[in-house]
Amino acid sequence: MSTTTVTPPAPADGNPAGAAPAGKGPRRGERSRAGALVSHGILVVASLTALFPIAWLVYLSLGPDKDDYLHPEGILGKMTFDNYAFVLQHTPFFDWLKSTLIVSLGTTVIGVLVAATTGYAVSRMRFPGYRKFMWVLLVTQMFPVAVLMVPMYEILGELQLIDNYFGLILVYCSTAVPYCAWLLKGYFDTIPFEIDEAGRVDGLSPFGTFARLILPLAKPGLAVAAFYSFITAFGEVAFASTFMLSDTKYTFAVGLQSFVSEHDAQRNLMAATAVLVAIPVSAFFYLVQKNLVTGLTAGGTKG
Repeated sequence: MSTTTVTPPAPADGNPAGAAPAGKGPRRGERSRAGALVSHGILVVASLTALFPIAWLVYLSLGPDKDDYLHPEGILGKMTFDNYAFVLQHTPFFDWLKSTLIVSLGTTVIGVLVAATTGYAVSRMRFPGYRKFMWVLLVTQMFPVAVLMVPMYEILGELQLIDNYFGLILVYCSTAVPYCAWLLKGYFDTIPFEIDEAGRVDGLSPFGTFARLILPLAKPGLAVAAFYSFITAFGEVAFASTFMLSDTKYTFAVGLQSFVSEHDAQRNLMAATAVLVAIPVSAFFYLVQKNLVTGLTAGGTKG
């Protein structure tokens, strides 16, 4: 018994059957080389634009004289780390660091805890006025700092919390909690309600379900809320300079102002301090970066 193999005729243009026609463009889903070069070029330009201010700040911090920023080309021949040594040894830098970490981490812990419980309650529980409650939180973000300064100062004065870390933490929480509550509410909406029902079947209380089942699934959203709260407290100037009266309780943002006065401006020391200030923020960002992008995008997938 014999078999016969039939060979399909070759196309008229000479290309094998199934092969892409010669001279045609890339297949669907494939980018041309020119398109790839353009996209990479745009990304390179964007990266350089973002990195240039940081590199320029580091460069100015290496100039030994306070007026070197006026003639930056002369810094190359006299670069030195004396500015960093002076800041670390002859300024209240470590007092500012302690105050900043106390306020920033306190705001992060308290703010995220309050925002998470608030967002979960509004996401899962249907109590009277829950929609209006979220809108009230949103309205609190519409008032400028100048309007809030006087009433907050009077409230903290009545509570004897002026020049007190806890008072400043409460002020920052009033700014961070509304936004973080909205953020986490949207993220909790993406977590299936069946998980809560499974927790109740297993005998968990509502808070036990929240703490043991929901929070581990909400790590990306919590990372974004924590980063926002930390940055809000770390870089704020107006409230910190008004409510903290002692030099040793200044945060970094207020301490930087001490290098610039009406009659003098030590911009070389200010630049060196700014570089040192960026280290804690960079470290905190490194800790939460794995969950940051996921948390920023997931909360907006379901209203």
